Amino acid sequence: MKKRGSFFYCLGQGFKGISRNKFFFFASVATIAVCVLLIGLFVSVTLNINYIVKQVENSVCVTVFFNEGLSEEEITAIGDEIGSWEEVSSMEYVSAEEAWENYKERYFSDYPELAEGFSDNPLANSASYDVYLTDITTQSAVVARIEAIEGVRQVNASEVTAGVLSDVGKIVGIASIVLIAVLLAVSIFLITNTIITGIAVRKEEIKIMKYVGATDFFVKSPFVFEGIVIGIIGAIIPLVGIFFAYRAFTTFMVEQFQIVSGTFSMISLREIFIILGPLSLIIGAGIGFIGSMIATGRHIKV
Repeated sequence: MKKRGSFFYCLGQGFKGISRNKFFFFASVATIAVCVLLIGLFVSVTLNINYIVKQVENSVCVTVFFNEGLSEEEITAIGDEIGSWEEVSSMEYVSAEEAWENYKERYFSDYPELAEGFSDNPLANSASYDVYLTDITTQSAVVARIEAIEGVRQVNASEVTAGVLSDVGKIVGIASIVLIAVLLAVSIFLITNTIITGIAVRKEEIKIMKYVGATDFFVKSPFVFEGIVIGIIGAIIPLVGIFFAYRAFTTFMVEQFQIVSGTFSMISLREIFIILGPLSLIIGAGIGFIGSMIATGRHIKV
């Protein structure tokens, strides 16, 4: 019961500390809200960029052509071998007849009579496999392995596309880490100053608590609770804003840019908040906890 009473006493003192320093409380909440808002927006953008890049990756394939005279069984065997690799997500077989039909549809759709001038299939030896990869960065290695297979005549792959997609992923990752680190550092600094101000206001009270034998935990806990509460409140506010803004933006994109939305899609609101919700609350509470621990560690010597 004593521990329980101490917990609620420290919690109550934390809320009292907030009410005593309203200006600094609102300043800290606003600072953390801006920090979490920027992090939330940046995380949302980053997740969507990676999601779109992944969709583009899934549409980029390596096309494998075979030597003339290769039987269907031999082509199937080669396909089975390639399909068993862990780097390969899926494969599509395009027969010579399908290749010719696709070619006619693409180049002779307006002049079908020109295609009828070919008595035989000019792409008779153009059966191929379209190989899709789980990770575009493995394309070079996969192409080298395919080219080493007996019976493979040619492998077509877009090295430029693979390189661009890989670079985009790296740039987004590095930028995310740098920006989030800077925002976290600024927020921790500001909330530390807020807690220090609260300690200064309660200086005489803290001295009395020391004289009557209060423990380190008992003296510091109200300030730690105060920091955590400020952090959580500062995280909830931008979450609400991001929720409505993201929902409105995705609806706008679908309604106004149907061509773009038909090419690739954005992450759903539910998927975003499964990640963003807990992350923002942890960041907010973490900023408050770390800031208050730094402040109490420096300015309360029990």
